[in-house]
Amino acid sequence: MSDLPSPKFDAPQLLRHHGQTVAAYFATLRKRYAGAPARLMESIEYSLMAGGKRLRPALVLESWRGCGGRSGGDGSLSRSALAAAAAIELIHTFSLVHDDLPAMDDDDLRRGRPTNHKVFGEAMAILAGDAMVTMAFEILASDADPAVVPALVRELAAASGPEGMIGGQVLDMEGENVQLALEQLRHLHRMKTGALLTASCRLGAIAAGAAGEVLQAMTDFGGHLGLAFQIVDDLLDVTSTPEQLGKATKKDAGKGKNTYPSLQGIEVSRREAADQLAAATKAIETLGPAAEPLRTLARFVVQREV
Repeated sequence: MSDLPSPKFDAPQLLRHHGQTVAAYFATLRKRYAGAPARLMESIEYSLMAGGKRLRPALVLESWRGCGGRSGGDGSLSRSALAAAAAIELIHTFSLVHDDLPAMDDDDLRRGRPTNHKVFGEAMAILAGDAMVTMAFEILASDADPAVVPALVRELAAASGPEGMIGGQVLDMEGENVQLALEQLRHLHRMKTGALLTASCRLGAIAAGAAGEVLQAMTDFGGHLGLAFQIVDDLLDVTSTPEQLGKATKKDAGKGKNTYPSLQGIEVSRREAADQLAAATKAIETLGPAAEPLRTLARFVVQREV
């Protein structure tokens, strides 16, 4: 897998480049799991290879690079960074498959096509999501440098679990039709969305051997970026069409969910997203020019329209 040749690419190019890298890695999974039931692998691949921005893998790989990660003499990426990028995308995709189920958000569309359970049935969608979780940790254990495997596994597990993404989803469900205070909403989003985005940055940093102030800078960057991402997501649900997003819109209000626009209004929410972007970019000033791709991705998160 080739490393990014230049830090001057714009965000779509960065995402496309890293998306291709991770997709090539995922293309080897069918051979790795040759003994798995074919229908299960079809269900996994249906969602895993459906495209999307691949933002989280891009953040892993650019955080690795921004924290001093160096490619091999043949231009190859660190095996730890690549394994971490693949693992976090597996976890993210599992969460989307399960979120779309009737018992959760009950969505029929994802990325412009029928959701996994609409194609493969609810039982298979649940099992495919379960399998992606186990695959993520198996890939870390098998493919990353043994010296950093424990730290990578611990990071991804914490970000995914009861005090991370899954716990945030619970808070989101419990908060339906209940008026939350703004700080409660921030806490929910730091867990549900922010935890995996922060972990993306920390995983790349850990793979590069970062610690201390550098790792803290990446943590702060990811935290502000995660909050900005969710604010923009809330805004897009209000301001976009299903055709633009490739999924249903205006559904948050219908389910009584707490969002930034519902608590603060659209204009204040936009300013808050801009403030979080500014804080994110400031957090990585000490990394210098090597972090410019991360700043490019952060600006994309706030300025995106899909």
